[in-house]
Amino acid sequence: MPGQRWYTPYLFALPALALFGVFFVWPAVTAIQLSFMTYDVVSPPEFTGLDNFARLAGDEKFWTATVNSVLFLLGLFPLLVVLPLLLAVLVNQKLPGIRTFRMLYYLPVVTSMVAVAVAWEYVFNQQGVLNWILTGAGLLDQPIQYLLDPFWALPALILVEGWKSMGFYMMIYLAGLQTIDTSLYEAARVDGASAWHRFRRITVPLMVPYIAVAFTMEMLDAMQAFTSVYVMTRGGPQDATLTLGYYIWSAGFEHYEMGYASAVGLVLWVVMIAMAMLNHRLTRRTS
Repeated sequence: MPGQRWYTPYLFALPALALFGVFFVWPAVTAIQLSFMTYDVVSPPEFTGLDNFARLAGDEKFWTATVNSVLFLLGLFPLLVVLPLLLAVLVNQKLPGIRTFRMLYYLPVVTSMVAVAVAWEYVFNQQGVLNWILTGAGLLDQPIQYLLDPFWALPALILVEGWKSMGFYMMIYLAGLQTIDTSLYEAARVDGASAWHRFRRITVPLMVPYIAVAFTMEMLDAMQAFTSVYVMTRGGPQDATLTLGYYIWSAGFEHYEMGYASAVGLVLWVVMIAMAMLNHRLTRRTS
């Protein structure tokens, strides 16, 4: 435009860029620096080179946390990538009360994770609702203390995380479904295609970009799981729910090994970027 100076757009972007620099770039650079140092908060940081990364290779807890995080990712996949797509197809129908259903299903998303975790603790308690239902139905002989059982604790946390976030992923898919031309379904219906074939041949191929977004976000959420672990199990029992997100916090704020915690965080960051890039490449080939 006439009279507009070249730097005017940058002035409008400056506040956002300043916040991005202060709350993301600067902490990220600091964390990378600390990953090559030992720092216990009290004493000045000391450069140790690659010692923190060498320690990772023999750290049994780190590998346990890595395996648990991968299991978290796999467990959340059907809950946050597959099931929300089916729910989105359902709520995309013109049914009575469907808007109310959408709103109610989205409520857990805007509820604090701490509140959700505390509520679910009562569900999984030995005298909780879940045991009451299962024992009443004759499916259990004795109540189970799910959060204290190494076999059941991680699936319980996966269920909580999936239940809370499912509505958010459903809305992502719903936005994608509403961009599909309805004439495609009408033409397929005229040709005699069943509901399953319309879903498989029309909905799924056209939803691949949205599935890619959901899968990427699910991977990032799973690998960083922290709040539910902190509130419900603290990584126990017997490290059965120790995730990388919780292990980083524990190393930094319980054991005051800020350098080592930063090294674990840097490894996690690199892994998440690699997984996101791989997912992008795979979905780009199939879309």
